[in-house]
Amino acid sequence: MRALVQRVTRASVTVGDEVTGAIGAGLCVLVGVTHGDRAEEARALAAKVWHLRVFEGDDGRMDRPVAEVGGEVLVVSQFTLYGDTRKGRRPSWIDAAAPEQAEPLIELLCDELRSLGATVATGRFRADMAVEFVNDGPVTLLLEVDAPA
Repeated sequence: MRALVQRVTRASVTVGDEVTGAIGAGLCVLVGVTHGDRAEEARALAAKVWHLRVFEGDDGRMDRPVAEVGGEVLVVSQFTLYGDTRKGRRPSWIDAAAPEQAEPLIELLCDELRSLGATVATGRFRADMAVEFVNDGPVTLLLEVDAPA
């Protein structure tokens, strides 16, 4: 699994005219799933996101996780994170998992974050979504949790 994590002051997802998820300060997490990913990767990614130290502590250093600062998490499925652009001009999506595999893993990731204590908002799977956010910092990190060989 792969996640592009952005520290935000606010973020939202809109499908058509409906806001399907919105948060205040916290993390916007765009998540991609690949073929070998299983429940273990979803659980590991949830823990990594929840404990990722990207918020400033009293000394001004980024050493506090969203778990400590009371931030929220917006999770958005993003198969394009597995787009391969090494050849030609058109990305290949061959490394992205099929929706039938990806959707339950994204749901499990959200459930795991909630079980850890996170307030989680989401987009809508397989929908054309408009994602808006204000990147705080800016802070943007790419996280990867590898499937076992």
